[in-house]
Amino acid sequence: MEQLKAVILAAGKGTRMKSELPKVVHTIEGKCLVDYVIDAAMGAGANDICLVLGYKYEVVFETISHKDVMYALQEQQLGTGHAVLCAKDFLGDEGQTMILFGDTPLITAETLSRLREYHIRQGNTVTVLSSIIDDPTGYGRIIRDIDGNFLKSVEHKDANEQELKSHEINSGMYIFDTKELKEALGKLQPNNAQGEYYLPDTLTIIKEKGLKVDAFTLDDPEDITGVNDQEQLKSAAIVIRKRQAVKKR
Repeated sequence: MEQLKAVILAAGKGTRMKSELPKVVHTIEGKCLVDYVIDAAMGAGANDICLVLGYKYEVVFETISHKDVMYALQEQQLGTGHAVLCAKDFLGDEGQTMILFGDTPLITAETLSRLREYHIRQGNTVTVLSSIIDDPTGYGRIIRDIDGNFLKSVEHKDANEQELKSHEINSGMYIFDTKELKEALGKLQPNNAQGEYYLPDTLTIIKEKGLKVDAFTLDDPEDITGVNDQEQLKSAAIVIRKRQAVKKR
């Protein structure tokens, strides 16, 4: 199998956590949120991992248990595309790269392995991890044609009335062929409501080259659930404890 790397976006402060700590070092069962994500990436075969850090990055250095990962610094928060661009030197030009979030402790190695297998089997250049949820408000939407083929991913704030009817959401997690990811990152423009460099725009850039873009849809959105506040932290902790109890049986 080709080389697999992972870039984990972990630069945010997480103001809704109501804490001075960077969001990704909050813990569940004594383990940092981002450590769960690193474990999942490694379990899926990622040998090289880079954390994109920003707010109080030195606290993240000191706190996480994985000391063998690499780091890139995002000094200004200019969007997900900009965050990955900060790790450009880490990417290289070969194999595949997963893009993950440091605040999604429920993501599993099994799900990421299935994503990678689907990506390879379908001959995709980029595959989005998606899921269908009852209330997609605030999430980026996956837009498909009448035959179910992937058309694009659009942010909630930039979606039109028809696009907002889609209940298939973009988790923000992807697997890219690395060479095409690097090329697409260089073409990103902040032409959106937020004035940011959106990583999902790389999908359109890649698709317009005639390369295959697709979404791998999870039946259950639990794995892609993020932690944005203390209540969501408690909810994620309940899931993790249940999973740990199942493993002990």
